[in-house]
Amino acid sequence: QVQLEESGGGLVQAGGSLRLSCAVSGSTHTFSINDMGWYRQAPGEPRELIAGIGTGDSRYDAPSVKGRFTISRDIDKNTLDLQMNRLKPEDTAVYSCNAEGVDLARRGYLEVWGQGTQVTVSS
Repeated sequence: QVQLEESGGGLVQAGGSLRLSCAVSGSTHTFSINDMGWYRQAPGEPRELIAGIGTGDSRYDAPSVKGRFTISRDIDKNTLDLQMNRLKPEDTAVYSCNAEGVDLARRGYLEVWGQGTQVTVSS
C-alpha cells in the first residue's frame, strides 16, 4: 500500500507564510505516479484543486492562489511541497495531498489521498 502524509499546517496571521509537505511512503516502487496535487476544503465548501504537477512537469495553479502559492515535487525524496505566501483568511481550510497513477503490481489506476492538515489564517 501507498500512504500520503501531510505536515506543516497551523495557525498564521494574514500576510504570513506556511510551507506544507506531503511525504509518499509504503509500496512506492509499485506506484508509478503521474499527477500530484494539493486540494483544500473549507467548511461548507466543496473540495477544490489549488495546485498540481502532472506528467512532463505540467503545472496548474488555481486563480485564487496564483502568484502566492508555489508547488514543488522532489521525485527522489518522494515529497510534494506547497509554499504558501501572503496568506489570506479565505485560505483557511483543510489541505490534502493527492497522487494519481498506475499500480504496477495490479496493473490498474490508483489514487491515494492524505489525511489532510488544517491551515487557519487569522485576520
